[in-house]
Formats: sequence, C-alpha cells, structure tokens
Amino acid sequence: MQTRRAAMLSAVAAVTLSAISTRTASAAPHEAGLLRLTLPALTGPHPVGTVSLRLVDVSRSDPWITSQPYRELMISIRYPARAAGAYPTAPQMLPGEAAGFAALNSLTDVPSDQVDWSATRTHAREGAPVDRDGGPYPVVCYSPGAGDPRSMGTTLCDDLASRGYVVVTLDHTYDATAVQFPGGRVERTVLPAEFAKAYPDLDRITALLQKTMAVRVADTRFLLDELPHALPTDLRGRLDLDRIGMFGQSAGGFTALQAMHDDPRIAAAADLDGVLAYVQDDSTPGNLSTVAADGLDRPFLLIGKDGNDLGTVPSWDSLWRHSHGWHRGLTLHGAEHATYTDAEAFIPQIAHRLGLPRRTVVENIGTIAPRRAINAERACLAAFFDRWLRGRGDEALLDGLSDRYPEVRFFS
Repeated sequence: MQTRRAAMLSAVAAVTLSAISTRTASAAPHEAGLLRLTLPALTGPHPVGTVSLRLVDVSRSDPWITSQPYRELMISIRYPARAAGAYPTAPQMLPGEAAGFAALNSLTDVPSDQVDWSATRTHAREGAPVDRDGGPYPVVCYSPGAGDPRSMGTTLCDDLASRGYVVVTLDHTYDATAVQFPGGRVERTVLPAEFAKAYPDLDRITALLQKTMAVRVADTRFLLDELPHALPTDLRGRLDLDRIGMFGQSAGGFTALQAMHDDPRIAAAADLDGVLAYVQDDSTPGNLSTVAADGLDRPFLLIGKDGNDLGTVPSWDSLWRHSHGWHRGLTLHGAEHATYTDAEAFIPQIAHRLGLPRRTVVENIGTIAPRRAINAERACLAAFFDRWLRGRGDEALLDGLSDRYPEVRFFS
C-alpha cells in the first residue's frame, strides 16, 4: 500500500508492467531465509473458524476479460467457532496470492521479495464448527483497496469475527493482485495494464475509475444475492441476513458506501480512508460518485488518515452535507493511508528485521504507534457495528466521550 493511494488506481498506476510479467504464478512455500510475519492476537471472546468459497455469477460476462461469459469470485467467511483448537490455522495468503502480492509490491521502499508472504498464519481455524450457542450472527462484508487481496484486512476482519460477527471478505477478480481458485489456478490483476492504456487521457482515466467501482459494487450485490444459497451446511441458519454491514479500506471503503447507497440490504457501512469521487487525489473536487452527491439515509462512519477530513476531501464534504442518517467522522492522529490494512502490523516487523530506516515506516503507516492504531481501529469498528447491527455497544467512544483512545480525533 502506498501512503497516498487516494484514488482507486493510484497504487497500481505506479507499478510497471514488467514487474507483473516477470513473476511466476506461484511461490515456493516457506523459502529459506525469507522473513515470516505474524498477525496481532484477537481480542474477542470467540475462537474463529473460516471457510473459502468460489462464487460464479452466470448472469454477466466478466467485465475485465470479455471472452469469459461469467464472473467468478473468491470469498472467505470468518465466524465464531467452537472446539477450534483441533483444526489447522488458515494461511493469510495462498502461494499464488502471495506471489502476486509480492510482484505488485505497493509498499513504499520495502523489498517485498525478502518476505515469505505465504508463511503468515491467521488466527482463524480452517473448517472449525460454528458456535451454535450464539447467533444467528450479524454479517459484515469487507472489500479491500484497489490492487489489494481480501487477506490484507485480516487484522480487522478476524477480530470482528472473534467479537461475534460473521465476516465475509471478497476478492474482486482482476482487480486484486492475484486470486487463487480451487485447484491452484491464479488470476492476476489487469488494472496496471488498463491504467497504462488510459494514461494520460483524463477522460479515459475517469472512465476506468468509474468502471472499477461499478464492477466492485456489482460484485458486492451478487455476493449478497448468492450468500444464502452458497453457505456450507454447518453455517446455514447461523447468519442473520437481516443485519448486514460493510466496510473497506481505500477503494474498498468507497465500495462499501456506494454499495449501501445502491442496495438497501446494507444497514450500516464504514469507509476507511476511501475517497468517494472518480479522481486521482483526495483533495481534487468534482467527478462525484452518486453516494457522495446524493448522501445516505443510513448510518455510516468515515475514518481518515491524519489530515483527511471534510475540509480536505471534497467528496466526503458532499456526502456529509447530503446525508440525513446518523454519521460520524474521525481521524487517527499520525495515521497514514495504509494504517487501515495489515501493513500496520507488518511494516514494523519488516523494518526491524531488515534494518529499514524510520522514514520507511512513516511513509507507509505514519507516526502512530502500531499497537495504538490497531486497538483504536478495532474498537471504533466494533462500536459502530455493535450500535447499528446489535443495538448496543460503546456509545461513549463514537460520541467522543471516551478518553481511552486519545489518537481518535472527531470531525464534523
């Protein structure tokens, strides 16, 4: 993740096509000498189970690969589990996904080829049985930033599951760096090539941004259509599909709010530093999305990096002025764009092990202490979804009355 990925494609715009084409589709697992990274422990009372599913939308041809008469997606479902200790922990990325992530490498001045991205284990247990003493559980969907795999939101998604949510993470195929399907087939991102064809024509770039968001929203709505029918037997009846929320980072945050605008099934959504216009910089006015122009009538939460607020992000200001439902906005003091991804946990480990300079850490994840950032993000997201999907939660935190997270700065 770059520090200034303000628009959906600004990460992939800087990536050369040769960097993509020179990598193989899979990586040797656990290569000797490469760094292995860890994810923060969960804070909720539930162990977490997981299952991954392939979904196929036969009602539309793939918008990126026009010769393909259907659209296929990969999702992961995280859920409160029981007797989970007997089941293996799930990898954060499969080998093909790890190779694609390393090839794109949108981390600023970080040598991603010195990290074994396929070695990171999550705290979710593959195939663990769902906890039937609770639920049915509210559902929260997650969309990643442009060019990111769904797995780069693991720190936040798995923690929500440990707090009693079913969290469904979605890869947008040919947008995400690499998506690995059952059997090992890997599909790579086309966004760098699409951007290269559009650049420097601003109208064509705007059209590409619009297409990217339209595909993402269509993916999300298909997910909501398909989820009740696609669930494994153990999970059927354990999801409360009348209580659905969504969140995402960067383009994923844009996706969450735009999907809520377009689909009444989403009751509440949070945008983690995602601009809501078809522009290449947060501060550029104009080219508003319909969600920014129309506003929302349901609860939403904006969380920005340090400096992103209503005065600096015109699309947020328009959304705010046209919305009639509950809404809050906050920043984390010292946060950067990638603070709201797993980079917040990974960059300090990489910098320490490789002796990278302090400026590399700051350029990627800002100056906020990583543990403080992660704790505040988890608390704010949980408080938001608890309030609007469960009718309870930490009211004081979202009303600006708590001093437990001094990094949180509210704006209005």
